[in-house]
Amino acid sequence: MGKRHYIIPVFVPHHGCPFDCIFCNQKKITGQANVLTELEVNERIAQFIATISDPLAQHIEIAFFGGSFTGIEIEQQKKLLSIAANWKEKGYIKTIRVSTRPDYISEEIMSLLIRYGVSTIELGVQSMDDEILKMSCRGHNAMDVIRAVGLIRAHNVQLGLQMMIGLPGDTRDKMYYTADTIIDLKPDFVRIYPTVIIHDTELEKLYLSGRYRPIDLDEAVDICKNLLLRFKVANIPIIRLGLQTTESVAIGKEIVAGPFHPAFRQMVESAVYKDVLDEAFVSEGICNKSMVEVQVHSHYISSLVGQKKSNMEYVRNKYGIGRIRISGNDLLDFGEIKII
Repeated sequence: MGKRHYIIPVFVPHHGCPFDCIFCNQKKITGQANVLTELEVNERIAQFIATISDPLAQHIEIAFFGGSFTGIEIEQQKKLLSIAANWKEKGYIKTIRVSTRPDYISEEIMSLLIRYGVSTIELGVQSMDDEILKMSCRGHNAMDVIRAVGLIRAHNVQLGLQMMIGLPGDTRDKMYYTADTIIDLKPDFVRIYPTVIIHDTELEKLYLSGRYRPIDLDEAVDICKNLLLRFKVANIPIIRLGLQTTESVAIGKEIVAGPFHPAFRQMVESAVYKDVLDEAFVSEGICNKSMVEVQVHSHYISSLVGQKKSNMEYVRNKYGIGRIRISGNDLLDFGEIKII
């Protein structure tokens, strides 16, 4: 069975962004060094659409990722948006998405985006702590985020906010403050990225000189576990948790150090389920049994089991369980289990 939602990514690495955030090297992160020409953009979209053979495909979206789209010269924005709008008018795609900076949103920019049919805007917030933003050379402050969110909401456009954890000067309290402030802004979705050190960035220089220490993988998982639960309570979906793997993005290639793992989200979800298992076994007084059946939503079976079956091994050893049988129950939500 094919999937229903397809995203056609068009990367504009560092195009339109005059700032050099200390963690950023868009050429490495996107795996694309050059800015695509209009012809190449059009051809890429056409090629992608040609690969979609799923008759049940209900939502195809063109998404401009990478740099700060609304920082590109206005005429270039119009050319790129015109290409996307043309595909939309022909009925091949349903929506257009752009990614940009909070300080690159204005009433004029919003009018332009609306005119070309943009329906989703993602803002790179990263932190709501001004000192951290300054240390990261972001070039904007928290008030810029609040102002941009207000403008986007006034135009009834879907809003996505991106945050990072483990930036220079970051603490758990500051990370949780950023998450709680983002929740107060009521975005439609969020992305969360643990800070990793990319080759050829200012952050790499700080790291190599001993002036910056990244959070380790276990700490990043624990922090994101708490963030995942916060956003779940607020009913705000996290559409990405952790940096996406590309051919160049991997430890030992372009990532120098930091909490990167290709299955980072599953590690976070497994940490949630480990706590859920503990709570359930303790509250129900389950121990020293030859067999226990645990039900979970079928989508989260792997997360419940844990990497290399770590959660199952943990439960068996701690509670004296001989065998654990896992079964799917799609009436259960994420973070819920039923023990039989």
